[in-house]
Amino acid sequence: MTFAVHGLPVARGIAIGRAVLMASSRVDVAHYFIQPEQVESEIQRVRTSRNAVVEEIHRLQHTISQMGPKEVPQELTALLDVHLMLLQDEDLISGVKHWVIDRLYNAEWALTTQLEILSRQFDDMEDEYLRGRKADLEQVAERILRHMQGVASPIVQTGAPRRKPQQDLLLDDSMDVPLVMIAHDLSPADMLHFKQSVFAGFVTDVGGRNSHTAIVARSMDIPAVVGARGASNLVRQDDWIIIDGDAGVMIVDPSPIILAEYGFKQRQGELDRGRLSRLRHTPAITLDGHKIELLANIEMPDDAPAALIAGAVGVGLFRSEFLFMGRRGHLPDEEEQYQAYRRAVDGMEGLPVTIRTIDVGADKPLDDTVRDIAHLNPALGLRAIRWSLADPAMFLTQLRAILRAAAHGQVNMLIPMLAHASEIRQTLSLIDFARAELDNRGIAYGPIKLGAMIEIPAAALTLKIFLKYFDFLSIGTNDLIQYTLAIDRSDESVAHLYDPLHPAVLHLVARTIDECNAQGKGVSVCGEMAGDVSLTRLLLGLGLRSFSMHPAQILAVKQEVLRADSSRLAAWARQVVESDDPASLMPGA
Repeated sequence: MTFAVHGLPVARGIAIGRAVLMASSRVDVAHYFIQPEQVESEIQRVRTSRNAVVEEIHRLQHTISQMGPKEVPQELTALLDVHLMLLQDEDLISGVKHWVIDRLYNAEWALTTQLEILSRQFDDMEDEYLRGRKADLEQVAERILRHMQGVASPIVQTGAPRRKPQQDLLLDDSMDVPLVMIAHDLSPADMLHFKQSVFAGFVTDVGGRNSHTAIVARSMDIPAVVGARGASNLVRQDDWIIIDGDAGVMIVDPSPIILAEYGFKQRQGELDRGRLSRLRHTPAITLDGHKIELLANIEMPDDAPAALIAGAVGVGLFRSEFLFMGRRGHLPDEEEQYQAYRRAVDGMEGLPVTIRTIDVGADKPLDDTVRDIAHLNPALGLRAIRWSLADPAMFLTQLRAILRAAAHGQVNMLIPMLAHASEIRQTLSLIDFARAELDNRGIAYGPIKLGAMIEIPAAALTLKIFLKYFDFLSIGTNDLIQYTLAIDRSDESVAHLYDPLHPAVLHLVARTIDECNAQGKGVSVCGEMAGDVSLTRLLLGLGLRSFSMHPAQILAVKQEVLRADSSRLAAWARQVVESDDPASLMPGA
């Protein structure tokens, strides 16, 4: 019987194949009291299993080190580091020992009890990134439990893909049967196996648009649906499955008509991607002759080649915080940062690279093993430029490294989360001080253009102050929408209210573009709105000429640009901004 399960679309495209079920990651745990003389042996059982899991991850890291950056997403390496830190977290280990020593719980019971306590702490965290780490904690604990109980890994060893049955005539008989993974959740270790496998897509019961599974799926550019509650219980091994990554739907046991329809959509998608690839070297120019700058967002220096392949004309956002995270307090020094920034500059082969200064803070601490319970609302706390200004030594180290990298190519520096004139003046003073330090040391550095992120409503409402000091502005729409509407986009209960077309958001975006254009200053959008093809024409009509997005989105946006007449779109775009219901005026409404 055909039925559909709805979840969250996180990676576009259509996948059709046979279901491969990952065995449940949940482990049954016995609960019993031990004798006092068993305490040491129970603690040793936990310690031994924990060490075995650490060794497993070290082996995975060694495997990854033998593979190229194109084979393994950078996010996967970072997530393995997170798992190692969680395994070494004193809150986890000391908590387990407490339950064994003071309550005489058996080791498994102690571990699951401490897991429950820590999980509640993660649930109470304001920041979406930290809440997302709850799943990592659960996976770590479950791997320890499996070692303690001698249970095999949940990964299904699929072997070679099977041949397609002759009676299934809707797909080419000469092709091997595609396989799709259905799981409760996928850990970073699972994703490594997944990367090396034959799977064409996956569906998970849990997860959000910003979960690690979603991040890796997008980096691998494969269809995926997460948060499809109950999917792993409803699907049987070897069922025919359709994954619609555009709509966030999994269709189980599709009828021949539905299978034919999605087979056509899949082939159409492949043809569309082939046509898009031919646009790679085509200049992004509108029908009325406006040259549009399509830039890439990257996280690590090794992402630069992929940006070039996608046709980016530069990097509009290098998220430098990824160099700092997962270091267990050992921050990259000036030389390490300089070499990383230089690799990105060299990798872009003379094209401009915009490096955003570190965007971490109370919501994304540099050391994830240290819990910050002092900030009740970390999203509004000591983060981004506020963090940097609170630690001038760290900030100066980064500023010197960026300035040095500018000696090797076009480098722009972007400052996040500014809101006050005093913050601007402090930042400029530190940049001047960093230059003076390099002069005193006789170290070469290059010129930079200086920009500010517009991601706080206060900044969008005081643009004249910003344009007095900065060469360009970059609109960070993700945070601008979140702060304007007071919506946590990772909270499923209010996520439907996260709306880039809200009149207040559009007014702030339009105001920023207008003011920059009037003063002859550069302006770009580097949030998710930049890569959303449904919004490309609106932004063009508002006068935006610079878009920065994930490299995988560049060609689709370029296609919209080539088909657009921005002069004719201008009047319509203003109507959309002034409307009480902007969505009703959008194409397809």
